[in-house]
Amino acid sequence: MNWIALVNVLAGLVLAIAFLELIPALGKYLVQLAKWLGRFQVIIGVIAIILGVVALLDGSELQGIVALIAGLVLAMGILPSIPALGKYLEKLAKFLGGFQTIIGIIAIIVGIWGLL
Repeated sequence: MNWIALVNVLAGLVLAIAFLELIPALGKYLVQLAKWLGRFQVIIGVIAIILGVVALLDGSELQGIVALIAGLVLAMGILPSIPALGKYLEKLAKFLGGFQTIIGIIAIIVGIWGLL
C-alpha cells in the first residue's frame, strides 16, 4: 500500500472540508468523515510531514511535496515548539493556511492518483 498517498487523501479531506459539501451524493458523508478526522489533525499533520520528507528522499517528489505542505498546515499549532526553526515554520504554515482548501483539493487528487 502506498502510505503517503493515503495520508495525502486524509490530509486533503481535513483541509478541504468546506469544499466537500459541494460533491453530489457523497458530500454529506465526506464532511462527516472529515470532521471526525479533524480531531486527529495534528497527528495526521506530523505523519504527513515525516512521510513527505521520506518520500522526497526516496524520489517521490510530487507526493512528498504535497504531503509536506499539507502536513505543515495541519500541524501549525505545534510548529512553534520546534527548536530554532519553529517560528519560521509557523509563519510559513500560516501563509499556506490561506490556501487551505486549494491545498486540500490538490492533496486529495494527488493522493487518489498515487493510490491508482
